[in-house]
Amino acid sequence: MNELLKNTLLRAIHAGADVLKHYFQGTFEIKSKSSLNDLVTEVDKKAEDAIIEVIKSVFPEHFILSEEAGEMSSASNYKWIIDPIDGTVNFAHGIPICCVSIGLEKDGQMIAGAVFNPFMNELFFAERGKGAFLNNRPLKVSTNPNMESACLVTGFPYRWVDVGADPISVFERFIRLGLPVRRLGSAAIDLCWVAAGRFDGFWEYNLNPWDIAAGYLIIEEAGGRISNFNGDAYNIYDKQTLATNGQIHEQMLEIIKGTGNPKI
Repeated sequence: MNELLKNTLLRAIHAGADVLKHYFQGTFEIKSKSSLNDLVTEVDKKAEDAIIEVIKSVFPEHFILSEEAGEMSSASNYKWIIDPIDGTVNFAHGIPICCVSIGLEKDGQMIAGAVFNPFMNELFFAERGKGAFLNNRPLKVSTNPNMESACLVTGFPYRWVDVGADPISVFERFIRLGLPVRRLGSAAIDLCWVAAGRFDGFWEYNLNPWDIAAGYLIIEEAGGRISNFNGDAYNIYDKQTLATNGQIHEQMLEIIKGTGNPKI
């Protein structure tokens, strides 16, 4: 990836984050989308505008897919995949576990991604083949091979009717094994914290490409594994996401599918 693409990605994510910081814990309009708690704020849209303005000023011909604006399609082989606020419910309630997430895809393959939580001053970045970083320090997933000592994180969909499964049953299987399971409310941060070794594994149903585009590459470049719930090779348009340190991946798949008797 050339330096102009990288610099544009970093400029764009800082532009979005500046909007979040300006409005955080202030007064702004909040609306519901697909369900009561599937929120969008005027800040989402302002941050999205700031991000897209940076990208379009340098690459006006590039394809853009963004959570609020949808598709700005073009014939370009580059696609920017944007979530202006991942963790909007947290942001709307003044909870500083939220971020800007931007992934860059070329010819259908993720080549770069950045996730920035300005409230914790944590900028995660990955470039294909060149590793993953947190504030310019190399990232590596945990080396924990033991499911019994794993710390996990998950999330739940807003509309369960769209899932075709019962996420609570899967959650129950994990907690009945006595495992600590956290819920932060931001899939992008969840993925980055697995990449950073803070969590050993993450699973969730029904995510969208903008939730996971950047985090997907950050996980892989940090040495982790990401798949769907069949264990198949992952793409960002899957609706089932399992990301782990690689050591406990098969055991987590077994628990999610409810097959066998995992020994932990």
